[in-house]
Amino acid sequence: MKSELIVDVQPKDISIALLEDGRLMSLQREARNVKYAVGDVYFGKVKKLMPGLNAAFVDIGSEKDAFLHYLDLGSQFSSFDSFIQGAIGDTSKIPQLSKFKCLPDIDKHGSVSDVLKLGQQVVVQVSKEPISTKGPRLTAELSFTGRFMVLIPFSNKISISQKIKATGEKMRLKMLIESIKPKNFGVIVRTSAENKRVAELNNEMNTLLRCWEEMLEKLQKTTPPALLHEEDSRAVSIIRDIFSPSFENVFVNDAETYSQIYNYVSLIAPERIEAVKLYAKDEPIFDTFNVTKQIKSSFGKTVSFKSGAYIIIEHTEALHVIDVNSGNRNKNADNQEENALDVNIRAADEIARQLRLRDMGGIIVIDFIDMNSAEHRQKLYEHMRDVMANDRARHNILPLSKFGLMQITRQRVRAVLDIETMETCPSCYGKGMVQPSLLFTDRLHEKLDYVVNHLHVSEFILYVHPYVDAYIKKGLLKSIYRKWHKEFGRKFKIVPNQSLAYLEYRIYDKDRNEIDVKEDKDTNSSSVEKQVSKSNRSVGKDD
Repeated sequence: MKSELIVDVQPKDISIALLEDGRLMSLQREARNVKYAVGDVYFGKVKKLMPGLNAAFVDIGSEKDAFLHYLDLGSQFSSFDSFIQGAIGDTSKIPQLSKFKCLPDIDKHGSVSDVLKLGQQVVVQVSKEPISTKGPRLTAELSFTGRFMVLIPFSNKISISQKIKATGEKMRLKMLIESIKPKNFGVIVRTSAENKRVAELNNEMNTLLRCWEEMLEKLQKTTPPALLHEEDSRAVSIIRDIFSPSFENVFVNDAETYSQIYNYVSLIAPERIEAVKLYAKDEPIFDTFNVTKQIKSSFGKTVSFKSGAYIIIEHTEALHVIDVNSGNRNKNADNQEENALDVNIRAADEIARQLRLRDMGGIIVIDFIDMNSAEHRQKLYEHMRDVMANDRARHNILPLSKFGLMQITRQRVRAVLDIETMETCPSCYGKGMVQPSLLFTDRLHEKLDYVVNHLHVSEFILYVHPYVDAYIKKGLLKSIYRKWHKEFGRKFKIVPNQSLAYLEYRIYDKDRNEIDVKEDKDTNSSSVEKQVSKSNRSVGKDD
C-alpha cells in the first residue's frame, strides 16, 4: 500500500491529508493561530469552586473559563503545587525536581475545596480543546510528548506501549529508560521507540527535560493567565503523531514548514529524509493530488459509496447519527438478506473512514439496514471492529441492538471537522440574483486592468475555476489568455483551482499576498467608491 502525506499551508490554517493508494483516509486541519490546543501548558488562577461538581473553573485567558475536575488534579498534586509555589516564591534559580522531596498523595475520594482555594495560582495543561459553548478541559498532571516517549513530572512509573509485543524488547526499553531518566520523572515509552538505540532515546529525554526547564523559567517571569509551553510548530506536532517510516512521500507547499518537517524527520527517521519534498508548483497542492475533489465528495450531509448506496450523517451537541441507505441498488427479493449484508459491510468501511476523516468523537449511533439473520448481524459487528482496529483514537463498539442500531464511543478531544461542501454564489453573495455569466470574462478583464495599470502589479497569479480556465485558454493562438498576455504583459499566470466556485476568482502577487479587488458594485453596496486593499497575510507566514 502506497502511503503519502500532503501538507497544505495556508495563511489561516494548515491541512494535512493522509492518502493510501491515492484515497483520502485522514484529514487534519489546524488553525495557525489556534489557542488552547491539546498539550499547551498555562499558568492560571482559580476563578470559581464548584463543590457540587467537585471541580473548579480556572482562568487561563480563554473566553470561557477552563474546567478542572478533582480527578484531573492527579494523585501527586500536593507535591506539584508545593513545587510550583516554591518556584514562584524564589525566582533566583530554577528548582530541580530530581532533588525535590515529594509529599503524600491526595485522597482520590477527596473534595476540590480541600485542595484548591479561590485565587490560587496553578499550572495546568489543556486535555480537551474548547468545543461548542464549553471552555477547555484541564489537567494538572503535566506531560511532554516526544516521538519515542512521553515525559511525566512527579511520577516514577515507567510504562511500555502495549503494541510492543516482544517481552525481551520491553525489558530492554524499561532498563534503558530506568538508567537515563532523572528521579521524580515518569515515562511512557511509545511504540516508535521499539528497537531504538540508547543514544536516540537519551537525546529525546534531554529535549523533553529542556521543555520542562524552559516552562519553569517562563513561570518565574510571568503572571497568570499566561501560556508557558506550546508546540514549536503546528505542522510538526501533527506529523509527530501520524508520521510513519512507511510513507513514500511527504509533500509540503511552504518553504518554512518544509524546513521544520525536514529537520524533524532527519532526527526521528534519517533514512527517510528523501521522502520529504517541497512542492513549488503554482497549481494548488490539494488539486494536484486529487484531495480537493475527495474532500468535496467525502464531507457534507450525504456521502455516497459503491453500488449506489449512501449514508446520511447528522451532528448534534451530544452525539452523531448515521443512517445507512441502499439507494438505487437493485435488490432481488429472493436475496434481500444478502443484499442488506453487502450494503452494510460496505457502509461499515465508509463509516470507519468518515470517523477518522471528520475526527468524530463522543457517541456515534448507526442505523444499519435491518437484517434478520443473527449470523449476519454478528458478521457485521466483527467487520466493524476489524476496520476500526487501525483507528488511533480510543473507541468502544457495541453489537447491534434489537432495533438494528450500533453504538460506538470514540475519544473526543476537539470539535468535529465539519467542512461545508455547499458553495455560496460568488456573483450574488446569497441574494439569489446573479450577474450574467456571459460577461464574466469582461469582469476579469476589468480586474486585470486595475491590477496592472492602477496598482502597478505585473507579476501575479489569477486563480479561477477549472471550467473557466479551460474556456479562457481554449484555442491556443486565438485564446482569451493569449490576448490578455499581449495587452497586460506575460508576467501574470492564470491557474485552475478546484476549491473555487464556478464564477469565483482570487489574485495573488509574486509574494503570495492576496490582492482584494472586490468592488462595491459586486455586492450591490450603496457606496460607489472602489475599495481595493492588499491583504497583510501571506501564504506560509503566521497571521
